[in-house]
Amino acid sequence: MTNYTHWFIRARLKTRQLLLLMALEEEGNIHRAAQVLNMTQPAASKLLKDLEEMLGVELFQRLPRGMRPTWYGETMIRHARMALANLSQAHDEIEALKAGRFGQVSIGAITAPGMALLPAAVAQVKQEHPNLAVSVAIESSDVLLERLAQGKLDLMIGRLFERHDKSDLRYEALAEEPVCAVVRPGHPLLGVARLGLRDLVNVGWIVPPTGSVLRHRFELMFQEEGLETPVNLVDSQALLFVTKMLQQSDMVAVVAADVGRYYAEHGLVAVLPITLPCKMDAFGLITRTDRLLSPAAKVMLRAVRNAAVSVYGVRLGEG
Repeated sequence: MTNYTHWFIRARLKTRQLLLLMALEEEGNIHRAAQVLNMTQPAASKLLKDLEEMLGVELFQRLPRGMRPTWYGETMIRHARMALANLSQAHDEIEALKAGRFGQVSIGAITAPGMALLPAAVAQVKQEHPNLAVSVAIESSDVLLERLAQGKLDLMIGRLFERHDKSDLRYEALAEEPVCAVVRPGHPLLGVARLGLRDLVNVGWIVPPTGSVLRHRFELMFQEEGLETPVNLVDSQALLFVTKMLQQSDMVAVVAADVGRYYAEHGLVAVLPITLPCKMDAFGLITRTDRLLSPAAKVMLRAVRNAAVSVYGVRLGEG
């Protein structure tokens, strides 16, 4: 049975108290926070005092010049942001339904599954629900995880590393990501018999930025073969630039195998006949466990699961 005696109901928690927490964090000053919310400073002070009394903790340190959240305050602010984001999303969904749309869903992915998996999933969703508004973001895992935490994405396909906070996240592995070397069609290296890493030391490379996992593994690949690491490098992950640069030079680019195959099928690049002994970490489907998915997000989730079977041969769990 649903619990209708939550503490915030008994305490008559006000939406303005949640807004005040966020304003105080951003402004660091009760006077400016009150101005932002178009209320008097005494009223703002009373709202904060009432909230602290009902929780039995101090949410902000009172400093000579402003205020700073305590650990209790940071916890409450984080949940206030999520609660207000959910209310905002509810309003957007209702407005979409009033306008005759089924709803809206936002999904993000890193590049390779963004090319190999998402088009099939989105096509299924649009076929079943033409009026469902779909927003797609192709970004790095770090950016996508931040947007997921902020409630700006309903679900994402990306990687989780040790540095990421995995609390409140559900991760379902999809696939590992091998990489390949690509060049322009007609490149001289395409005619080299038994192409090896030694043949690629002195060529110009387009590689991911310093500090990225793939850049580290790219350099390690040569070192483990006792070879010098290539020094003629261009750092870029922008695929439009990479493909254009390859067409106008004899450089070689390291990209995800799915990406390389896609551009090769369209005649923009050719994949070098060499197996690179480095790869990216596995990626997977990531959702939040602390939020309920909207009906529209559930439709997209089912479509992603269906597409994963045909694209990766993986049958993800239901729910």
